[in-house]
Parts: sequence; C-alpha cells; structure tokens
Amino acid sequence: MTEHRNLMTRRGFLVRASAVTAGALTMGYAAMPDAANAASDAGAVMSPNMFFDIHEDGRVVIHIAKAEMGQHVGTALAQTVAEELECGWDNVDISYVGFDPRHGLHITGGSWSVNWTFDALSRAGAAGRMALIEMAAAELGGAPEDYTAKDGVISGGGKSISYGELAKLGKETRAFSEDEMKALTLKGNGDRSVVGQSVQALDIPAKVNGTAIYGIDQTVEGMVYATPAVPPVRYGAKVTSVDDSAAREIPGYLEHVVIEDPLGTQTGWVMAIATGYWAAKKAAEALKIDYDLGGNAGLSLADIHAENLRLIESGEDTRLIVNDGDIEAGMSGAETTLIADYTTGVNVHAPLEPMNALVDIKDGVYHIHAGNQFQTLLMGLVGALGVEPEKIVFRQALLGGGFGRRLDCDYVVMACHTAKAVGKPVKLIYSREADTLMDFTRPVATVRMTAGLKGAEITGWKNSSASAWASARQAPAFMGPDLSGNEDKKFDGFAINGADHWYTMANQQALLSLNQVAQSAMPPGHLRSVGPGWQCWAVESFLDEVAAEMGEDPLALRLRLLDGSGKNAGTGATTGGAKRLAAVLQDVADRAGYGTEQPANTAIGLAAVSSQDRPSASWTACAANVTVDPDSGAVTVNKLTLGIDVGLAVNPDGVKAQLVGSALWGLSMALHEDVGFENGAIQASNYDGLTPLRMFDMPEVDARVMDVGGYPTGCGEPGTTAVAPAIANAIAKASGARVRSLPITAAKVKAAMNG
Repeated sequence: MTEHRNLMTRRGFLVRASAVTAGALTMGYAAMPDAANAASDAGAVMSPNMFFDIHEDGRVVIHIAKAEMGQHVGTALAQTVAEELECGWDNVDISYVGFDPRHGLHITGGSWSVNWTFDALSRAGAAGRMALIEMAAAELGGAPEDYTAKDGVISGGGKSISYGELAKLGKETRAFSEDEMKALTLKGNGDRSVVGQSVQALDIPAKVNGTAIYGIDQTVEGMVYATPAVPPVRYGAKVTSVDDSAAREIPGYLEHVVIEDPLGTQTGWVMAIATGYWAAKKAAEALKIDYDLGGNAGLSLADIHAENLRLIESGEDTRLIVNDGDIEAGMSGAETTLIADYTTGVNVHAPLEPMNALVDIKDGVYHIHAGNQFQTLLMGLVGALGVEPEKIVFRQALLGGGFGRRLDCDYVVMACHTAKAVGKPVKLIYSREADTLMDFTRPVATVRMTAGLKGAEITGWKNSSASAWASARQAPAFMGPDLSGNEDKKFDGFAINGADHWYTMANQQALLSLNQVAQSAMPPGHLRSVGPGWQCWAVESFLDEVAAEMGEDPLALRLRLLDGSGKNAGTGATTGGAKRLAAVLQDVADRAGYGTEQPANTAIGLAAVSSQDRPSASWTACAANVTVDPDSGAVTVNKLTLGIDVGLAVNPDGVKAQLVGSALWGLSMALHEDVGFENGAIQASNYDGLTPLRMFDMPEVDARVMDVGGYPTGCGEPGTTAVAPAIANAIAKASGARVRSLPITAAKVKAAMNG
C-alpha cells in the first residue's frame, strides 16, 4: 500500500509573510498559493497547510497534521522540524491541523506518521532556516554565508538578530523550487541535537493540568445532546416503528430522530435528543423500537469461520499476492507436507473516550468538532451527504484513544444527520454499549499454512487466507491489483501484509479471499496492527511447527532463513533487510536467556516480524517466557523481552513506549479478549465482557530500541504482531500443546494437551 505515500507531494516550497497578521511570520509549502493568500486576506487565524509559525516573542508553533491519541506524535514531528530550523527546542510549541488538502492525505495510522513525513519536515525546517538567514543578512549587512543560526538566533560578524525580531519586520522571503528543496543538505546521524533525543512530550503538560481539549470536551452555545439506541444486530437492521411514550417521561428529553444514512455507515439507528447526555442515554434506553433485522440476524462466529474455510478450500475468486519461484514444483518435490490452520476471534477497539462529534450548522456551513484519524475520508463522507467542500469546517481535537477506530467517521456522519434533522447544534456521544456493540471490528481471519519439506529444506511455502476486508468497505482507493495482471482483481493489502515475510524461500505463494458473509454481518475496521496481527500469528507459529518437524531449533531456523538474499536485502528505508531482523532477533534471544534451562512447565518462545508493511518495515522481535499449568492449561506470561529497529529513533523514549504499549495490546488480544459474535450481534457491550489485560496480568517487560540510524520507520503497531506467536510457541515448548486459534485460553491449551 506504499503507493499512497506519493500523495504527500512537494510542489514548491514557499517561505513568505502570511499578510504579516498578528506579528507572525508564517512558513509552509506553496501548494495552492492563491487559496492561502485568500485565507490570509480574509483574516484567517491560521493556514493549516503551513508547517510552522514564528511569533515575535520567539515562539515557534509547529502545526501537526497527524492525530494525537497518546502516542505523542506531535513531539516527534516537531523535533524533526526544529532540528533543521535551529529554532531552539525550548521555543517550540505545537498545534493541530483540522483539514487542508494541501497536506495531501490526512491519515494517522499504519505506523506511518514519522516515516511518511520525516524527509519533508526536515527539508521544511532547513529551508526555513536558510530563508531566515538570508533575511538576516539583508537586514544586518553582508552575505548569508557570514551567518549561522542556533537556538532561534542568527549571528555573524559580531551582529545578531532573533527569529522573533525577524518576524516583527513583516517582510517576505523567497520561495524554494522543488529542485532547490531536493538539493538541500540535511544533517547526518552524528550532527543532530534534537532528533534522537528523548525530550519530554509537548502534549503532556496540558493533559496533566486538565487544559487539554478532547472531542468529548467540546461545547457550543445552544447545543443539544444525542445518543443512539442501537439495534440488536450489528448491521443490516431497519427501523419499522418507534414508541417514545416512556422516553417523554424523562426530564430533558426533547425528541427522537430515525437515521436513514444513504452512505450505510450504520443501520437501524434511532437518536434520542435531550438537554444533557444522561437524559439522552436514559431516553434511548426507554425508546420502544421495532425492527426488520435483515439477513444477518442468525449468523455466528462459527458461520464466518466456516465461510473462510470454504473460500480457502474452494479457491473461489482468490487474489494472488506473493508468487515466488514455482510453488507446484516445490510442493511436488517435498518428502513431507505440513498443513495447519490459524484463526482469530472478534476484537474491538474500545478506546476510553467513546465516539463523539459536535456538529453546528450555521448558514449552511457544517462546523464539525471531533477527534479523527482520517480527515480526508471524513471530508469525503460529509461531502457525499451533499455538503460542498467549502462549507465543511473540521476542527481537530485530541483523541482519547484511537487504535484505528477513529479511522472510521460514522460518528461524524451520524452527528451531521442529527444536527440537520433537529435544526440545532448537536453533540453526539456514543454510550459505552453503543460504542462496543457497533464497533468496526478486526476482521475474523483464517489462515491456512502449507509447507513442503525435504530434509532441512523448505521446498514450498503457501499461505491461503480469508477474511473481511476493511478497505473494501471504508476506502476502496487503498486497494490495488494483484499479481494476476487482471485489473479487476483488486485486494486489500491491510488484510495480507505480513504474509510477504523476509525469510528466504525459493518457492512460495500467498493467496487472499474476501469473505462477503463477514463483510456484511460484521463490518470490518482497521484495528491496531491490521493484517500483520493475524498473518504474523500464522507465519511465526507455523515456522516453529516446521522447525519441530525438521528437528531444528526455531531460532537457528529463523537465522538461517533471514539471510538477506535477493528481495530480502531491502532497499531505501529497509536497506539491510532480513539481516537487520536477524540482528534484533538474536539480541532478544540473548537477553531473554533463550536456550538456557527453565523451570518445569516453563519455556521461552520466539517471534520475529517486520510490521507494518514491507516497504516500511520495522524489525521487531519478541521472546515470551511462559509457564503452563499442566492440570488446568492456564497460561502465565512471566516476561516479555522485546527489541525493535526503526532506523533512526526520532524520540527513543517515545519509540520504547510505543513498543511496550503495542506489545501489551498484543498480549491482551492473545490471552484475554474474547468478545464473541452470535445471532448477528457482538456479544460484549462493555469492558466487563471485553476483559482486557489488567494490571495484575502484567509480566515483566524488557524492551530495547536498537540504535542503527538511517531513515526512520514506524513504531505504533509492530510490537502487537509479535507477542501472540511468541506466546503460542512458548506454550508448545512448555507443554507440547499447539494452540492455533486466538484468543489462547486455558481450555484450548488443555484440549491441545489432551489431543
């Protein structure tokens, strides 16, 4: 899916006065300059396409076009600009961009934020520094070469002037062409003083003192509250009648609105409108609603898994994703064939802040306040309701958790429908129950792994998987054609990434099928780690099974296959390829004490992954030290040893926090979260049914960020993908029980021990 990186184009760089409003010198790319000038002439507060403002007091406000949801991405991006700008870190502040098409694709996900922007933001800072030096030279006399910039001050020849003083002058500076931008010399690994440092996250103080504004904190005068009464099936219901007589007895209740969304983001919803949230929630519970439940009412998780298997076994309408060598020859030349199926259950996002949006329609202009991860999609969906782009104003807020849930925009669409219907500003808040029951879940996946073996050789390796595809529902433009050459055979890379691993195998194939039953009954979403979450679960578990069949140590087999040959040598940000993954794996194994004697019923399992997607791989490994109770099958994770190579770690502490956080997310899904799906409905409605990882479940964690330099990749998701297979591999070593379905429960372990 890396072709979408090209949407972040650089057409020309402009460093210019933005009508010199409020004593600020504004800098940014010159895409759509006429629109930028019009905004300035109209007295616009800020142009979101601009990367930073320099204020006359010396403050540098760097504008962040990524969503902040606890990962402190704004700090890392600000470090990137500040490094080359030489503005002095103590002078830096950040603000968040709502939406501006000049930023290209507005999306925060895929562990892409730093990876996609590092070069552009570095050049933005460098060009800004050069332009300021030129301005200073013109003001103080002499040539630009006579001056240097440091900590927001330009000095040379005994003279100096600060960035703030230059801002006060209100003069324009020159534009940089695209060729000039490309020709800029950026700092190398040994020259940086801000990038590579674990500076404190800039968003923390406001979150500590209570001044941080999340979507749920937004208010406008005259607003009413709305919360949905949701149907008893996840998708496909239609409202046939509503009796609100009981709701009318609730103080504060105003009315109800039946939502019929032509975009189909949700179905069968009725909004209860009230003067406060609690009244709206009680009213929603009091509404008596009749439904046509549609065709999904009788479906269960078992039905979805059965359809996955049918698609895999029939080969119906498959997509060819990986096709190296000759898979048929490889399989026919094998002495032994090993086959195993790996499955996942139902996983929901469950961020602490439920979905919410405030929509205020003034003179036909939709003023939208929310926290969102995919503003480009948001703007498109609201536009599809018949609202002209120039009549949509989106104001980004902090996100109280996202994990991919806020890549969807249903809550904004539903708030728009409701505000239009009631003719007042509407603050829509999903109840915890609605948020959970109507989640866009991680696709329920089945992966069939097949290996042909001959002595110590893997002669053939085949991955066949089936699931719902989130992109087919949410953003079909993300899908591309498979290797068949048929332009109509498109696929969702977010359902298969991870199958294209970095192990050298002469003959391998990966196939993918779309489960339309699941697509309709349980609309899929992007949940932290997406496809690698189940593909790496299958690949890394199966590799241990292959090692056992061949009588080879799993670590030795991995290191042998991670030889970095051919396509696995890597290129660009992934230069070094599989050998970098091997180095991380070896380090993790050594620190974990892999190969040393362990207590009874205890073992160490390994996994090595390259999540997120192959062109932006982050080399990650996990060793799980696990004890299995031989009587009950209960699993205790004693310790997780983690390692990651992201190239250049812009903020090492931030990378480490993301590695640990994502690994604990993976641990929670591996052992604790079992939501279920029966009668067309998600079976959990709150955290008590979700049962995520608790503090008393916490293992010891040893995490290391490898310092290798180079170009930065992502860190928000890779740890998630390595934990489950490492645990399963440890369980197999400790007890002989091979569990192939997630979540791993004591009952499944015990059954495998007895089987």
